[in-house]
Amino acid sequence: MTASPDLTSRLAEGQRLSDDEIAELAATNDIISLGIVADESRRRRHGTSTTFVRVSDVSADPASPPSWPPATGEIRLVGPPSSREAAVDRVRDVASRAHGTPVSALSLADLEQLAARDGSTLRAILEELRAAGLELVAEAPFDLLQDPRRSIEEVNIAGLALARLTVHQLPTADNPKLLGRISELQRSVGVIRTFSPLPRRLNPAVPTTGYDDIKRVALARLLVDNIPTIQVDWLLYGPKLAQVALTVGADDVDGVSPEEETGQGRRRAPLEEIRRNIRAAGQEPVERNGRFEPIAQ
Repeated sequence: MTASPDLTSRLAEGQRLSDDEIAELAATNDIISLGIVADESRRRRHGTSTTFVRVSDVSADPASPPSWPPATGEIRLVGPPSSREAAVDRVRDVASRAHGTPVSALSLADLEQLAARDGSTLRAILEELRAAGLELVAEAPFDLLQDPRRSIEEVNIAGLALARLTVHQLPTADNPKLLGRISELQRSVGVIRTFSPLPRRLNPAVPTTGYDDIKRVALARLLVDNIPTIQVDWLLYGPKLAQVALTVGADDVDGVSPEEETGQGRRRAPLEEIRRNIRAAGQEPVERNGRFEPIAQ
């Protein structure tokens, strides 16, 4: 099935679609035309610029010594916290060593659970983490959150930013319905800057292919038009898929290694590889930090 010329024209003009038109769009097998329209939408927002961030993952476990390369643009604490006190202490320790590098930490879903176990409020924990030096909640997995709207609003009220909205695992194959719910969430909260539409974990009940992934990125750019940035994860999905995703609507690459040298020569160094892949997609690479501030080269 091919999307009608009238539908692709309306998409190119940024017009909102009806439920029937969204269903038609989702059913199309014409991934090339879909990708072209998604790329046009992306270029209206971002021109030829594609941002990327070099991330150092640091364990949330206080027993693990924290360290990261100098080129790190975002220090990200990963793993569920064992307790509220441990989470706050770990953030305080890492933030005190960060010397201005933005620190992000934890999943908002894990923080919801921590608040429930602790008998506290989510806002109280978020405010305590902010006082300890946290700038960003690392991710909000839409399908795991107990109350997405309220929890994201609490992040904002606590004075923190949300690094990205993610999908942990596709609950069903009905991608347009999921994307519609995410767009509706953004209309409610208005503070989500980045959406990463590819799932962090595969669902055996919802098999996926590279074709499906590329189509999901394109649909995310077109149907979640109120979130500025569509992101793809370099480490999780690899350079090849990331490069294609940049031609069908994605405008930001997460999870690039901050290591300057891998032992494979300068051309294979992570920084050179990400720049080369972005340019091969016909775009200009712009390195950023976790605050979305450009890093001067």
